[in-house]
Amino acid sequence: MKVPISSPLRGACPARHEAKPFLKWAGGKGQLINQIKEFLPPEFVKTRRIEKYFEPFVGGGAVFFWLSRHYQIRKAHLYDINPEIVTAYQTIRDSVHRLIKNLTSLESEYLSLHKTARENFYYSKREEYNALLGKKGGNGFVRRTALMIFLNKTCFNGLFRVNSRGLFNVPSGRYENPTICDVENLLAVHAALKCAEIECRDFAHCLKKADNQSLVYFDPPYRPISKTASFTGYIKNGFADEEQIRLKGVCDELTEIGAKVILSNSDPQNIDPDDNFFDDLFKHNYKIKRLAATRMINCNAERRGMIKEILVRNYALKD
Repeated sequence: MKVPISSPLRGACPARHEAKPFLKWAGGKGQLINQIKEFLPPEFVKTRRIEKYFEPFVGGGAVFFWLSRHYQIRKAHLYDINPEIVTAYQTIRDSVHRLIKNLTSLESEYLSLHKTARENFYYSKREEYNALLGKKGGNGFVRRTALMIFLNKTCFNGLFRVNSRGLFNVPSGRYENPTICDVENLLAVHAALKCAEIECRDFAHCLKKADNQSLVYFDPPYRPISKTASFTGYIKNGFADEEQIRLKGVCDELTEIGAKVILSNSDPQNIDPDDNFFDDLFKHNYKIKRLAATRMINCNAERRGMIKEILVRNYALKD
């Protein structure tokens, strides 16, 4: 099934809504919002208005949703290379009521079942979802998004992971009474996305539309903080150091045109205090701040805990 690359812009984001991420997503920034907001560009903080907002690795969208609750965003440009997340955002924006109907049915059937039957139901829906991923053409985006959200809410640890063939392969989780269809939040997300152009694009595409009135927030797949850690399961092709360096080049071009840039990443000094990869990469014209974060998604609960992340910006906090 082919995902539309782009979608038309709607009106400005409404000033009042309570949208929050509709998926649990690896690397989601919900826990860091209270720190990130302290480093926003002063001119945007003063006016509470953002002319153009870009998030080229939108993922769960925690930063976008927070900003759209507290700032007037005239135009938002949300990109991701993962076609499934793009499909989900487009579906909520364009077909939210059909999605709610579909999800409500899945939720009702799942919650009516006992433990073993729930597992069987989960795996049948995982199989259906993967079958939809393999289809070319068609218009089953609503069902595909409903299944994606259902699986995200009922799978082990809320992961989104694909295998080498691009198929979702996370096992069933064990939840007593999961909220699968959060109607209120889906409607709020629908409202928040009215200003959004949603595209399946490489991060460098933002260079085509950004200008000196733009805020660009990059939250790429993190550089692994250990030899075994990696988020490459979330996108088939991974995100190696060469891509981190290419991303820095895009930051440089954005800086040249006067756009404000913020970038998040893991701190390699969590493991090796002498690893200065990002310190060296962003040595000139950037400021790096280290933030405390909790590593939330790990199959081993004992390996979840406090770590440092970096926040890079290309502007000063005071005029």
